[in-house]
Amino acid sequence: MSLYSPEEWSSRKLAGQRLMIGFEGPVCDERIRSLIARILPAGVVLFSTNVRNPEQVIRLNRDLQSAAKEAGLPPLIIAMDQEGGSVARLREPNFKEFPPISELKNTEEAREHARCMAVELKALGITMNLAPVLDVADKDTSIMKKRAFSGDAQAVTNMGLAMIAACRQEGIHAVAKHFPGIGRTVLDSHHVLPVLDAKKSLLAISDFLPFGAAIKAGVDGVMISHILYEKLDPEWPASLSTIISRDLLRKEMGYEGVVMTDDLDMKAIRLPMEKAMERMVLADIDLGLICHEGPAIDEAFNTLVHMAEKEENKAPFIRSAKRVLRVKSSLS
Repeated sequence: MSLYSPEEWSSRKLAGQRLMIGFEGPVCDERIRSLIARILPAGVVLFSTNVRNPEQVIRLNRDLQSAAKEAGLPPLIIAMDQEGGSVARLREPNFKEFPPISELKNTEEAREHARCMAVELKALGITMNLAPVLDVADKDTSIMKKRAFSGDAQAVTNMGLAMIAACRQEGIHAVAKHFPGIGRTVLDSHHVLPVLDAKKSLLAISDFLPFGAAIKAGVDGVMISHILYEKLDPEWPASLSTIISRDLLRKEMGYEGVVMTDDLDMKAIRLPMEKAMERMVLADIDLGLICHEGPAIDEAFNTLVHMAEKEENKAPFIRSAKRVLRVKSSLS
């Protein structure tokens, strides 16, 4: 069976390749090898709990890729949130410390910021940075004020594109987040479901602009936010919305790359994992992120296996696998 021919894959493999998972600890021990062999994930997301020093991270990532190979998988996407400032998994004294992107003044600074990060990530065996943040935070009350470039959509666009290009140049995949833009929210989706009532016409001339430019630039991934945009979809948060992901991002804006949810462990998502997976597949979202080790990962996987076994779901599962493989194939 070919590593890169999803038409030949089992339902279990098609299911697992729609998940990116987190785990506890700094080593790929037998527990983690068993997790990879059981879930067959597309990738892993590393956090501070997985990090001690450069030598340890290199060894961890090498062992993770070895476990994936033993499980008959293509290379894992190994991702990390390394934005700079408060959101950074690599910190002094063992790693370089980066300022928040809100302190960057122009595209040259943004490019160098991303380049230095990418060089460090690549040396550690990390393949994807869950950055840049492309949210337009135009008010001091924005939850993203210190994590966003600016409140000006064009400045966000210019600096975001510079970061994406620098990541690509250094061999790191970039992910634009948090579509369709969370710069207007004052609440944190880690704890609650924020609700925004901005009209689509307003979002189109501001919040959407950096993402549209990133799509045209061929950004490898787009992360969808856990925000309820009442004027776009009054029922579902963006991360589970067919209107926002499938209709707006895929069809209207023409994005053909990898789409992923934000972490489904966040408290903004208060659904059974079974329902969340059903909505994710329906919304044409390729990857569900479950960033904490626990029963939710198995619940998601089992639901996806059940869905992948149905003949009517084969084509969309294969389509998503091919999108993910386009990223993976450049990691080999």
